[in-house]
Amino acid sequence: MTDPLVISTAFIIGLLGSTHCIGMCGGIAAAVAINTRSDGTRPILLLAGYNIGRISSYMLAGALLGLIGSTVATGTPGLILRTFAGLLLIAMGLYVSQWWTGLIRLEKLGGHLWRHIQPLASRLMPVKTLPQSLLLGMAWGWLPCGLVYSTLLWASAAGSWQQSGLLMLGFGLGTLPAMLATGLLAQQIRQFMQKRWTRRVAGLLLIAFGIYTLPLMGFFHTFH
Repeated sequence: MTDPLVISTAFIIGLLGSTHCIGMCGGIAAAVAINTRSDGTRPILLLAGYNIGRISSYMLAGALLGLIGSTVATGTPGLILRTFAGLLLIAMGLYVSQWWTGLIRLEKLGGHLWRHIQPLASRLMPVKTLPQSLLLGMAWGWLPCGLVYSTLLWASAAGSWQQSGLLMLGFGLGTLPAMLATGLLAQQIRQFMQKRWTRRVAGLLLIAFGIYTLPLMGFFHTFH
């Protein structure tokens, strides 16, 4: 499953979903950069540290779910898992486009874990050192996010924990351009990414990826 095309798909999902990431994580990325604005190099280093930590958490979560998913990745359970993943990607596209916000309910489920992590993240602010930024990114990577949850479920059907972690790396790298740009040019990038047409184009493409993920032919074949 982890051929270059699929890894590219993970990257593109992250890139398209950046319109959502800016709303969820853009503020913290901007705060990391603003704290050291007087130094021309440190904001970039701290933002890099924050994003490395964030993507590392995505990879860890992907590996953990991939370990579980590898036990049901074949046969009917695997088809059901991929179908559910595709439906979640479609829901994410509707969410990004602001046509339907039902995915917020899924994000609320992750709030139970986030309540335990948020105090740690708060103690790491304001960020002044690279280790701080890495730890903050690792903590923030567990922020309840429908886009991450949708992609995690999709990645969990990869067949192994290594492949799932690799797909989440691709996804995280896809979110990186917008997150770095938001940290350095917060207001300008936020305005562009939050435009209605930007969100709708991104949402439509996510919906297309979700439909492509649905193993409809294989699923129906199982029952005939």
